[in-house]
Amino acid sequence: MKKNSFVEGTILASISLIFIKLLGAVYVIPFYGIVGELGGALYSYAYTVYSLILDICTAGIPLAVSKIVSEYNTLEMYEAKERTLKVCNKFIIVLSSILFLAVFIFAKEFAYLLIGNTTGGNSIEDIELVIRSISFCLLIVPLLAVKKGYLQGQKFISVSTTSQVIEQIVRIAIILVGSYLAIRVFELKTSIGIAIAVFGAFIAGLAAYIYLEVKIRKNRKLMNMPKKGVKDKVSNKTIFKKILEFSIPLIIISITIDVYSMTDLSLIIRGLSYLGYSGAAAETIGSVMATWASKICLIVNAVASGLSISLIPYMVSSLVKKDYKTINKEFIRSVGIIVVIGLPMAVGISILSNELYTVFYGYSEYGNIVLKLLPFSILYTNINYLISMILQSLNKFKTIYLSTGVGLLTNALLDIPLMILCSKLNIYPYYGAIFATIIGTTISLTISFRALKKEMNLKYGGLLEIFKKEILPIVSMTAIVYLIHYLMKDMFNTRITMLIPCIITAIIGAIIYFIISYKNGLLYDSLGEDYVNKILVKLKLKK
Repeated sequence: MKKNSFVEGTILASISLIFIKLLGAVYVIPFYGIVGELGGALYSYAYTVYSLILDICTAGIPLAVSKIVSEYNTLEMYEAKERTLKVCNKFIIVLSSILFLAVFIFAKEFAYLLIGNTTGGNSIEDIELVIRSISFCLLIVPLLAVKKGYLQGQKFISVSTTSQVIEQIVRIAIILVGSYLAIRVFELKTSIGIAIAVFGAFIAGLAAYIYLEVKIRKNRKLMNMPKKGVKDKVSNKTIFKKILEFSIPLIIISITIDVYSMTDLSLIIRGLSYLGYSGAAAETIGSVMATWASKICLIVNAVASGLSISLIPYMVSSLVKKDYKTINKEFIRSVGIIVVIGLPMAVGISILSNELYTVFYGYSEYGNIVLKLLPFSILYTNINYLISMILQSLNKFKTIYLSTGVGLLTNALLDIPLMILCSKLNIYPYYGAIFATIIGTTISLTISFRALKKEMNLKYGGLLEIFKKEILPIVSMTAIVYLIHYLMKDMFNTRITMLIPCIITAIIGAIIYFIISYKNGLLYDSLGEDYVNKILVKLKLKK
């Protein structure tokens, strides 16, 4: 177990998370076949409610732990660092227990919030069952998140991400085996199969927690443990106040985002019903946008998640030292990495939308259409998520509230009007919801960038240089990938063989993109010269 540098931590975290996201994308192929589209909608409902409640515990508090631990490590206050973990654990046990009871008891009320009186799809009772099943995760996953924050704050990024890999593997195994046995072998209701599947997140969280606990106990000497009898002049009250001060802004934001996600799903279903879609069709489109198409785009999310994990301790450390030059440098590099790695992925998914959706789920009337536009919205949202993490690290809480609140309000207000407008313009109505997200995110980013420039004097010249250098490789890759796709699209028509053009175009597109990016210096600007050279040496492409 060793500490990781910023770029190394980002790359390691991103690779692990890409693997996790790939697993998350691939497992839905058999899972979708087992539960079907309405079963998928049921699965989406459970995770929509779960994400909303879980974020109260995990959106802000683990990041607060990471931030406080990093601060105390920098100041060599090792006893206070350890006490931070203990204080947070006690708080999170009480909070997560209360939330578990709230979700379990009021599951039916959550079900009504999601579908109202819509008929023809899943019943209120089915949704109530899966929400109750997933509520048990609230007893372990928040504690797991605190452990991760403790390790990330000390720059042990690889151990934290390994626990996520373990968690994902166990979760997927239970999802597939449990749902298959329930639905196909014992011929139970689909809702029971989904209930077993979502309960798998509890078992997976427990497995990952045990792994981290063992790792911490075996490697205490590497963690700057305090000397016996030494106690830093920081009270538990001060630590608790810091936890609340750092976590509440992100908790509020995450709740706002998840409430919007819940509202968005509900608005899409209600909007499509208003425009003449059947209840089953509206639910299907909602689940495609919220779960199935989004899962194919999970790999785009991995880079932003990897950056946020490794970025917090370095930003905090630089802020404590008042090293604003480094803050500016890491800001530019962070946004640059998302664009350089995430944009070509989004373009590739969009071009191959029909083949990818068919490979994963079979033919869908709506899936490939949604997948053409959704990757760009998700990429854009990821940039906004990263900026929020940076603002939180720099204690710019008012800016976070303003940018998130205004952006999401704009998004919510535009959802149904843009769906109606798209319908009148003979554009797919559900594209209106995606356009609303893009417009709302643009407003959020504008507010954040202006505030950072005004309050921190951040300069964006380096970022503009990255954007300029991005044009040639992305345009070249897009043109060639589109041409290859056009030539091959009618050659493969079965679900399995459609994987062939996906693999061929992905490999050729990636090679072209990274060769041009290397030649014009884009990789050096985003990843840093030292790290790029280190990779090239390992690949034996440079001495």
